[in-house]
Amino acid sequence: MALACSTALRATCRRCAILLPAPSRLRLPLCVGHPRQHLFSPSGIRTTMASATNPPTSGGEEKVTAPYGSWKSPITADVVSSAGKRLGGIAVAGDGHLVWIETRPDEGGRAVLVKESTKLEDKPMDIIPPEFASRTSAQEYGGGAFSILDDTIIFSNYKDQRLYKQTIGGDSPIPITPDYGGPLVYYADGNFNRHFNRYITIMEDHRKSSLNPNTIIASIQLDDTNIQEPKELVTGNDFYAFPRVDPSGKRMAWIEWSHPNMPWDKAELWVGYFSENGELSKRVCVAGGDPSIVESPTEPKWSPRGELFFITDRGSGFWNIYKWIEQTNEVLAVYPFNAEFTKPLWVFGISSYDFVATNGKNSNIVCTYRQNGRSYLGILDYVTGSFSLLDVHLTDIGNIVSESCCLYVEGASATLPLSILKVNLDMSQAKAIESSILWSSSPDVTKYEPYFSLPEVIEFPTECPGQNAYAYFYPPANPIYKACSDEKPPLLLKSHGGPTSESGCALDFNIQYWTSRGWAFVDVNYGGSTGYGREYRERLLGQWGVVDVNDCCSCARFLVESGKVDGERLCITGSSAGGYTTLACLAFRETFKAGASRYGVADLSLLRAETHKFESHYLDNLIGDENAYFQRSPINFVDRFICPVILFQGLEDKVVPPEQARKIYKALKEKGLPVALVEYEGEQHGFRKAENIKFTLEQQMLFFARLVGHFEVADAISPIKIDNFD
Repeated sequence: MALACSTALRATCRRCAILLPAPSRLRLPLCVGHPRQHLFSPSGIRTTMASATNPPTSGGEEKVTAPYGSWKSPITADVVSSAGKRLGGIAVAGDGHLVWIETRPDEGGRAVLVKESTKLEDKPMDIIPPEFASRTSAQEYGGGAFSILDDTIIFSNYKDQRLYKQTIGGDSPIPITPDYGGPLVYYADGNFNRHFNRYITIMEDHRKSSLNPNTIIASIQLDDTNIQEPKELVTGNDFYAFPRVDPSGKRMAWIEWSHPNMPWDKAELWVGYFSENGELSKRVCVAGGDPSIVESPTEPKWSPRGELFFITDRGSGFWNIYKWIEQTNEVLAVYPFNAEFTKPLWVFGISSYDFVATNGKNSNIVCTYRQNGRSYLGILDYVTGSFSLLDVHLTDIGNIVSESCCLYVEGASATLPLSILKVNLDMSQAKAIESSILWSSSPDVTKYEPYFSLPEVIEFPTECPGQNAYAYFYPPANPIYKACSDEKPPLLLKSHGGPTSESGCALDFNIQYWTSRGWAFVDVNYGGSTGYGREYRERLLGQWGVVDVNDCCSCARFLVESGKVDGERLCITGSSAGGYTTLACLAFRETFKAGASRYGVADLSLLRAETHKFESHYLDNLIGDENAYFQRSPINFVDRFICPVILFQGLEDKVVPPEQARKIYKALKEKGLPVALVEYEGEQHGFRKAENIKFTLEQQMLFFARLVGHFEVADAISPIKIDNFD
């Protein structure tokens, strides 16, 4: 719930001593002029607060000397799993209040639709009944699972994948799509078409083929008393996204792309015109149709005045905001800038910008961009081309929506976990005057702040002369403990998934779990990561298993040579594509002493044969010919593994099927290396249940401690059996 501050009470920020409005209740707002949450003390009295860089010890005593990795921390695996709530999209209801999806590990990962309360003293309200979950399986990664018009919400229900309609605060949801006897047809990224009283959505039909489903843009009539089969509007290509209807209801924009491209490689933006019967009578390709221009347009949106904006990376290679000139079918860059104004389309429903009104005119866009590993939020006047930053001190920003004189922003910083901020704007709607936390993945974060490790952005040389890569380095941090002066900490290196993705500078309790126990942690943005433009992203084309492996190893060596970590206690971990990089590093290099792969890839040829449609040709651009498939598959070079490995796998994973983990586990076991495999019933690609999140984290910690760390962990953890060791 947003916080209303009283101007009658004053308080001082304990960290920066800025005089602030005090809350009328015991709530913690975010000071607009400061990147941290503020605790309050009486006006004029300056107090201090522990930080990760200068934490106090208990009672003024000297720190306890203990080996790195053995420190006790209040950031337990239970804390990590309880802070594992995630967001699945945000939108504004007709009354101006926010609706969002939050996933709850303590409810088995259930995705719940929640609405901001209209009364300050009330808690947010769950919209859907407990037997429903708002989550779509379209393209496996989902996203865009709901849409709102006034007080009507349409959402995809996870269990049967049907679309349901519900009035917020009204009766139970009612289905609006047919029952096919099971979850065989998926829907995502829907948009209301008020003019024809229908709902337009991406429809993924698995009835004829589960590996190659048919994908279309379909319409569903909302005034039918009987449920009808959705009607085809756009078909013929492999993939579609962002069907967006203009304010008049007579035009629609959408994105489409085809194999072997991913949407960030090459895509097309189209506009279609509806005839009187609702069919598309005319279509125009706005961007992506010129073979001489390599671009990946995305996120089309109509302004309130009916102008079409979108984001593309033509020319500079950076995703920038463009405007379509309908009369001449030209596109103009609104604000050319070497920064990324969106992110890869892994999930549906991304919203990196929105429109705000100024003095009755609609010429302002609120947007976020990413540059040099950090996110920024600002207001862009697309008529004058001027841009002004909003000072909300978030370093990692996701979706944005606008409503009247406020913005709702998904964001985080090095000391603020994933949260939704409500940002109030001034009369000119160009400056932020107040921010408050509407929702947080960890509301009690401040009590752990003395244990936080603050990241250092590092740039390190790669094996390719003249090319550097990037990472966030987190040193060990604990206010109670220190290590001997001659000891260096063990390092856990994380290789992010995707691989077309990016690690950000956001408070992650998974990382703090390690650093508060005396581990150093580094989160690598190897070549191929996003956030640095197309050229950096395309370093991985044809080189997956080479560039990422080299960069991760180079980063570890850089930290050893800098004297920051112990070169004999280097460990690596990763999920999905990061799990592949983990296994590849262990198979083809001798840098690391142990690894943990979570639903990682061991056999590239098997992945190509078994994975889902969205990524079925992804590897063609990342790997190359058949010889490269063989040479870069860790399963084919088990003889080169020389260190322990632990594997974690969900048994319902359709992206990286369980056979991947089972094959490498069996081979390593037969070779005689210490190895363990943990399989989870009911988990897909990514673990959502609290008990599994906790178990995975604890077993990784104990595995590394027993086989590499040479220390006893402070937590009471029952070890699983390690083959060829126990």
